[in-house]
Amino acid sequence: MEDLKQILTRYWGHSHFRPIQEDIIKSVMEGKDTLALMPTGGGKSVCFQLPGIAIPGLCLVVSPLVALMKDQVEFLIGKGIRAAMINSFMTGKEIDITLDNAIHGGYKFLYVSPERLANDLFLARVQEMKLNLIAVDEAHCISQWGYDFRPAYLKIAAIRDLFPKIPVLALTASATPDVVEDIQKQLCFRTENVFQISYERKNIAYIVLNEQSKNERLLRIVNNVKGSGIIYLRSRNKAAEIAGFLKQNNINADFYHAGLTQEERSRKQEEWSRDKIRVMVSTNAFGMGINKPNVRFVVHLDLPDSIESYFQEAGRAGRDEKRAYAVLLYNEHDRLTLERNIEQSFPPVEEIKRTYSALCNYFRLAPGNAKGVGFDFDIADFCHRYSFDRHQTKSCIKILEREGYINATESFYRPSKVQVIIHHKDLYKFQVEYPQYDAFIKLLLRTYGGLFGNYAQINEKELSRLSALPEEAVLKLLNKLDKTGVISYIPRSSKPQIIFTEEALHPGNITISRLHYTNLKENAIRRMEWVIAYAVEKNRCRSEFLLSYFGEKETVRCGICDVCIEMNKLEVNNLEFENISMQLKEQLMKHPLSLTELIRGVHQLREDKILKTVQWLIDNGKLRYDENKMLIWKE
Repeated sequence: MEDLKQILTRYWGHSHFRPIQEDIIKSVMEGKDTLALMPTGGGKSVCFQLPGIAIPGLCLVVSPLVALMKDQVEFLIGKGIRAAMINSFMTGKEIDITLDNAIHGGYKFLYVSPERLANDLFLARVQEMKLNLIAVDEAHCISQWGYDFRPAYLKIAAIRDLFPKIPVLALTASATPDVVEDIQKQLCFRTENVFQISYERKNIAYIVLNEQSKNERLLRIVNNVKGSGIIYLRSRNKAAEIAGFLKQNNINADFYHAGLTQEERSRKQEEWSRDKIRVMVSTNAFGMGINKPNVRFVVHLDLPDSIESYFQEAGRAGRDEKRAYAVLLYNEHDRLTLERNIEQSFPPVEEIKRTYSALCNYFRLAPGNAKGVGFDFDIADFCHRYSFDRHQTKSCIKILEREGYINATESFYRPSKVQVIIHHKDLYKFQVEYPQYDAFIKLLLRTYGGLFGNYAQINEKELSRLSALPEEAVLKLLNKLDKTGVISYIPRSSKPQIIFTEEALHPGNITISRLHYTNLKENAIRRMEWVIAYAVEKNRCRSEFLLSYFGEKETVRCGICDVCIEMNKLEVNNLEFENISMQLKEQLMKHPLSLTELIRGVHQLREDKILKTVQWLIDNGKLRYDENKMLIWKE
């Protein structure tokens, strides 16, 4: 077997592993179930791709995002490593061919969505594969305690039953202690086995600013911090508006969201990656799979739903390990908005059933049909047709997805495909009988090989150029040939899809677990409260706060966040500050005291440091004077 570092150098060009990568890889190669907790940009993919290359057999990778699967497959193929993916946008024939190749050793890596694991055909065919490893990316999705639970992840245990001796490697960049425990339980780990690198990002300065005029503060940040940046907010319209505001102030900015065409998104992402666009203003649709090292700042103009999502998005800054800034601009209105959004995210059960019924009508489905079938979905058109509120509809779809009835995929570009579906002889007869199609059919066969028996990707613009026909005429010919049964033509698309993971049901047969619904809502509220607590915190180091959320206890002040910078002005070290604060609190929890009495009660510390600490606590709202000019502790 080739040496691990030789493989690392050969395919990734690195001479050394990043922290804990080698330990994780060796654990997997020893056949141990392994959970890897690594921050965003920490090199998780190497941890399963390298052993997948080194060990004879096929590595099965379960991943929730089609775009991410596509990027990784293209990376592997670019390195000369055989890899493929199966997704809902493929035809049955394409899936069948891919499964055959996987069975007969055609690939080293096969990427699938978690929903694929519930497919009877896949379960039957996967048993014929010679698996060497099951890699579960974004493993936090398997836990109901996680912030992005996907029921389909629970199906992974069924694959484990088929391959009891094959190790599982679960990977995530965001998991609380409860989720860490639950991941191992749900994946049936034979023995607890966790490798964790600290989530600490020493080069990122986390800053929260209470701002009423966010645009002006944003402009100052962008002008004062040189280099590339990302600005996150919730609204698509607001993204375009803020990008316009920055452009008016001579900032090279653009906007990005899931409502853009695939061509627009690809172009903008490429231009930003190459520094042709300095600042990208976006919804959370931007960033997944991006590994731009020189992002100097990430600014959130709205409160995120969870610490996990904030940490991942903020973590896209400073991957080159140079100083970077993660800034949250916050005011009381944001808190009210987030609370309202959480409430709207859990609509009444009857509204969820009504949305399901409308989906069935929209796709013209009768009960008992469509299991495993995906449909292009335009949520704007859907909401307009049924007079639904867009935000509430997205919430209903999310709950239906969590209950296992449907799967809502992200937007993903699928190029056009063509396959000749009649015999060579019959095609020749058709060309003779309908000479008006002859030249175009010959052009198709000449331009794209292997059309008999397999789908081939085609480009209508290229066909237009080669045939000297308008693109509209090319589309008309392709559609006519499809209708006559000569070819199967699948037009290009970049729309999201709704996949029915179960047979379409009558709305009266839809059940939403009250307990499940209640638990989901309680977890969402708990995560919201953590986000608000982070925003209003004035006494604790930002980095320490974030790390404590993920269960890290042995941490030290970062020294560079807004809280630490204010503390540094005191000329009081962390230990002294904690000691003074503790003694002050102990005294004031008994009864109010005058400043003189309070200082007298603090032992073994200089009076000037006590005074500075008291003043800091007053300025930051932890101490205040009552009507009798006595100091009291404010919880």
